[in-house]
Amino acid sequence: MEKVGIGLVGYGTVGSGVGRLLHESADEIRLATGKEVTLRTVCELSPQRRALAPPGVRTTADFADLVNDPEIDVVIELIGGIEPARTIQLAALTAGKAVVTANKQLLSQHGAELLQTAEDHGTFLRFEASAVGAVPVIKVLRESLAAAQITGVMGIVNGTTNYILSAMAQSGAEYAPTLARAQELGYAEADPTEDVSGKDAAAKMAILASIAFHSRVTLADVEHEGIAAVTDVDVAHGRQLGLVPKLLGVAKLIDGRVNVRVYPCFVPGEHPLAGVSGAYNAVFLESETFDSIMLFGPGAGGTPTASAVIGDVISIVNTAPGGYIGNCTCYKALDFYPGADVVSRFYLRVQVADEPGVLAAIAGVFGQEGVSIHSMQQTGAEDSAQLVLVLHPVREAAFFGALSRIAALPAVRSHPSVIRIEGQDDR
Repeated sequence: MEKVGIGLVGYGTVGSGVGRLLHESADEIRLATGKEVTLRTVCELSPQRRALAPPGVRTTADFADLVNDPEIDVVIELIGGIEPARTIQLAALTAGKAVVTANKQLLSQHGAELLQTAEDHGTFLRFEASAVGAVPVIKVLRESLAAAQITGVMGIVNGTTNYILSAMAQSGAEYAPTLARAQELGYAEADPTEDVSGKDAAAKMAILASIAFHSRVTLADVEHEGIAAVTDVDVAHGRQLGLVPKLLGVAKLIDGRVNVRVYPCFVPGEHPLAGVSGAYNAVFLESETFDSIMLFGPGAGGTPTASAVIGDVISIVNTAPGGYIGNCTCYKALDFYPGADVVSRFYLRVQVADEPGVLAAIAGVFGQEGVSIHSMQQTGAEDSAQLVLVLHPVREAAFFGALSRIAALPAVRSHPSVIRIEGQDDR
């Protein structure tokens, strides 16, 4: 039986999961591929982690040992970051070895270079685990929906922020203690900046949008906002309005141009994404061909991510050179649609002096900017009032122009709180 040698770079949570699955699922992999897929070498800088490698597997601290080994056919890179991961992947691809990675930041910034190197050397780069963990959205977009003409990708693609916002919605707690609790439970890193700032989700959306629209999107092209400004007060008001808070990645094809952003928003309670709670992920795909499809599952964790990595290995082993699935599917060069021109719905909360004429002044500013109010709630306390407004769909430049004028009104006593609303028809 033909043998396929695997070289694994990084033996942390995901790497050790890959090593375990290669051993435990050897029979299933053999049946799926007709070949003997074997972990030959683990490259890991930490001596303690190297010691955890399975018996009989060679260990090294030098990735060149993998690249130069003629019996290694596939290199799996799981160390993350830009360097030395980029150097390792380029060296492996240049040597004609296939590469599997879960490295979203590297792909979102250097994906074109890596995919072109794979193409130039007649090999493969696979990255299912880079976007939504065990959810096979990349495979679905690249293969099953290759001709579907995707018009939108909207998803919960970060488990940490989804856990935090779900917990805030369920308990009514504030952001800071909920984040601390997420860290205690292991849902958030000790330094959660990349997750809570939206950068992690932005990298994933760059990858998904590139595949969905067949046009290159990099991390630098994705505007992103985090969840630190989402308050328990706004979450409570959202609940009263039947809205659920989420950090969403939203990619849209508008008039033949691409807009990709990440931001906290509300979704209606009846929307499929509203029920995705905890650390789970989900991606909602839209197309004129099939209307909509949602893919749902665990977005992180050692075993789910390792499962996606193994799936890529099997895909490579079963794909003959020159197979129908190219490495890079970005055969278009679409322009970007500016966020200022996107039409969106907004939730707005503003604290004002409780005095005659304030509401008329705010409504007047909105009217001058062409912003229409869908609904309004007012609550008062002593000499101040809190206004909660939901707006009809509006061009974002018009809304934010009006907002800056409203924030400058003498009667406004705090910086307005703004959250977009997605997935809701104009009612």
